[in-house]
Amino acid sequence: MKKTLLGAGFAFTLLFSPFQQAFAAETTIGELRQLDTIAHRGASGYAPENTIAAFDKALEMKADYIEIDVQRSQDGKLVVIHDTTVDRTTDGTGSVKDLTFDQLRSLDAGSYKGEQFSGEKIPTFDEVLDRYHGKIGILIELKSPELYPGVEEMVAEELRERNLDRPQNEKIIIQSFNFESMKKMNSLLPKMPIGVLTSSKADTTDAALQAFATYADYFNPSYGLVTKELVDKVHALGMGISSWTVRSHDAAQFLIDMKVDAIITDYPDYVDPRK
Repeated sequence: MKKTLLGAGFAFTLLFSPFQQAFAAETTIGELRQLDTIAHRGASGYAPENTIAAFDKALEMKADYIEIDVQRSQDGKLVVIHDTTVDRTTDGTGSVKDLTFDQLRSLDAGSYKGEQFSGEKIPTFDEVLDRYHGKIGILIELKSPELYPGVEEMVAEELRERNLDRPQNEKIIIQSFNFESMKKMNSLLPKMPIGVLTSSKADTTDAALQAFATYADYFNPSYGLVTKELVDKVHALGMGISSWTVRSHDAAQFLIDMKVDAIITDYPDYVDPRK
């Protein structure tokens, strides 16, 4: 693991892994890891994804984290939206990178989920940071960073401005499917927890996992890749494992049984009925 000595022992990882930090006071060496619930694009099963409505719903449901997707407008504003086009989740068309911030902001990003969400806007990255940091964890995904040269530096600067790049604030985590981008983020913010996303079995080999462990704190696979053997290998390398995307009770229970560290889900209450 990039931030702990591998020889320091598994108990150290139990106590100080970012996902477990909030629970360190209650953790003892012999206990199982605490499972965190990450609201995927907010509580997107109940509200339009990547909107304030979905993030507020996740907070209301007592999720441990919200997961957000960060891209950049044509005129250089960091915005929170999943697809590289606006077609699916708004009343507009076109690529995010080709639309100005004003154009993006004018779109209705809620009505597709129901008329009660009419008028929801595409949020900005700084809006989400300012509204939620300190209230709920934030798992930041850099979406297709290869389309946005320099986006890593921009994200790093927004975090530094708010003192969110420091170890005591490890409820902020950055992840991506783009491994080179995550290596870059690790260089820019060496104390920031980093996750790598994958849906490829090729990334679960011993060699691949060992390479990830040199710069990442989390290995975050699609749940179809998860086995007890994989979870054990990831933990043995000092990394945590959070899996996605849970949209059924059966998938949630499977991942609970596999003892992953966190579950990324559209429905926080599927992981913990109290949520």
